[in-house]
Parts: sequence; structure tokens; C-alpha cells
Amino acid sequence: QVQLVESGGGSVQAGGSLTLSCAASEAIFALVYMGWFRQATGKERERVAIIYTSTGMPLYDNSVQGRFTMSRDNAKNTVYLQMNSLKPEDTAMYYCAAGRNSDFWFGRGQPDYWGQGTQVTVSS
Repeated sequence: QVQLVESGGGSVQAGGSLTLSCAASEAIFALVYMGWFRQATGKERERVAIIYTSTGMPLYDNSVQGRFTMSRDNAKNTVYLQMNSLKPEDTAMYYCAAGRNSDFWFGRGQPDYWGQGTQVTVSS
């Protein structure tokens, strides 16, 4: 069973930055696609970013395009989410996900694995 462990969440003021990390228990190259999702209190989980671990090519949801950057370090089996210009509406539990295809990004199913989440709180 693959384990995904997120870290780096915290509280920050609007306009600030945070970097989240997600460490996998096996090679992320084998996991193929890794993504970040978030869920605010009372709302549905929504996608944030996804990366193809082989090439490092990321995709972003429009809500974070230009502010967030997803990257990966295959040697460390870790993906990152650099979050800049944070807004109060970015407040949520952030989850790491992994799947052997990208269907979960397009809403056509669930990823193979989920992490436990890390809380991000942005105050105005």
C-alpha cells in the first residue's frame, strides 16, 4: 500500500507564501501522476494541480494558475506545491493524490491513493 504524507501547511496572512510537500513511500515515477486537491469546510473537494512525474509537466486549475507552482523531485519521491500570493479563499485542507492515469484530474474517477491532508489557513 502506497503512503502519501503531506507537510508544510500552516497559517499565513493574505499575500503570503507556503510550500507544501508530499512524500511518497515508493517511487513517484511509478505512480505516474500526482496531484494536489483541496477541500474547504462545507465545500466539495476540488482540484488544484497535477504533475506527470516522468516529464515534470504540470497542469493547474484556473483558480491557482499563475500563483501556485507544482514540482517534483523523483530522487526524493516527493512533490511540492509552492503557493504564492495566497488569498483567504485558498483556506482549505490540502490533499496529495497519486494515480497511474490522469482520469482523477478530469473528474472521471478517484486517484489510486490519497494522503491524509495538511491544513492551510490564510487570514485577511
